[in-house]
Amino acid sequence: MNCCSAKGCDEFFTERVARRDAARYRRAGIDGSARRVVDFVRGHGIEGSSVLEVGGGVGAIQLELLQAGATSGESVELSPAYEPYAGELLREAGLEGRVTRHLLDFASHGDEVPPADVVILHKVVCCYPDYEALVGAAAVHAKRQLMLTFPRESWWMRLGLAAANLIERLRRRSFRVYLHPPAAMIAVARSHGLEPTVRHRGRLWEFCGLERTGAPR
Repeated sequence: MNCCSAKGCDEFFTERVARRDAARYRRAGIDGSARRVVDFVRGHGIEGSSVLEVGGGVGAIQLELLQAGATSGESVELSPAYEPYAGELLREAGLEGRVTRHLLDFASHGDEVPPADVVILHKVVCCYPDYEALVGAAAVHAKRQLMLTFPRESWWMRLGLAAANLIERLRRRSFRVYLHPPAAMIAVARSHGLEPTVRHRGRLWEFCGLERTGAPR
């Protein structure tokens, strides 16, 4: 899970997590839910497009989209632990200089980041307490498409997230995860002129791809 909130993010997304994520990407590439995001964006034309990913960790999705034809990327993270590993992966792929990385809270400081054709919130909203601010900022920045991946609204996810939060409390850490209502998150994006064109519900994660009304393809 690579989603986070400003509070407790450094406690959870540590150097060890970043090192593991980079090693996993080198070994096996992106997982199925990330592949769904990449395939949707590629299927609608990524050549010549700019990509902004919030909470992208080591930047695996951006690497895939740059290699598929995107021209540039902007990455926003809260945890500094990912920075050296993301840089290593960019250098290994020969894409150094194509991505600008920002270390900030996007929901409150999004005006410091330029808009992009494609904006991605992949497994991010689930750990940010104010989904309206985060999704709203992402929607404002999306010139053409917005990708959302979030926990499926189900009893087993409620139970699992409650258990995860209990563990964090027992460890005396402030990091928390949230199960925000999917309809409410999508409504925020729609209020900014984006309409859902595809939704997929997996056992744990749900994906929604939204496009700006009237945006050229």
